Amino acid sequence: MTIKNPHVAIVLAAGGSRRLGRAKQLLTRDGETLVRRAVRLAAATRPLRLLLVTGAYAGQVRAAVAGLELETVSNAGWEEGLAGSLRVAASALAASDAPCLVLGCDQPALDQDHLRRLLEGAASAAAGCSATSHGNAPGIPAVVTAALLREARNLDGDRGLRASLRHLPAEAIHLLEAPELRFDLDTPADVEKAIIDGLLDPLLDAG
Repeated sequence: MTIKNPHVAIVLAAGGSRRLGRAKQLLTRDGETLVRRAVRLAAATRPLRLLLVTGAYAGQVRAAVAGLELETVSNAGWEEGLAGSLRVAASALAASDAPCLVLGCDQPALDQDHLRRLLEGAASAAAGCSATSHGNAPGIPAVVTAALLREARNLDGDRGLRASLRHLPAEAIHLLEAPELRFDLDTPADVEKAIIDGLLDPLLDAG
């Protein structure tokens, strides 16, 4: 993948997967853990810096990305929710003025083309931002400006960047229409569906 515009990237992988009952970061697709897959896809965009935010299952998550070039930052308060991970990442990138690609590791349909389209869309958008359409709301994966990422330092709880993105004029942000990315992994039923759809490998401990 060739991306002309300089950017940084954040992969969010700190969650405890309470509703799922197992580490979604460590589920596999084609033999590759979802966290390693997310990091690999982000790395393929050639970011200036690539951050992985860990929290729950930190040791296993770090082991899953061994050998990849990235920076790991820890969200010690991962139980608080998404805001803590974004605050940690925003602080680590405080000196950067580059746009930031933000993605998680619980959308098993995510591929390189989605990230390419988001980066290209942000480069041409008036606000310098792009996001994935989740029904009537923008969400991740997304590309945000450095200024908008800095706003994350004021977040709390399980709040992400959605509110900041929604405050932007609708015509100023690029929205990626990719219905397949509305499906993420929150419950055992989600995992079962993803396996049936070929988006996840069968669970080794199933049955």
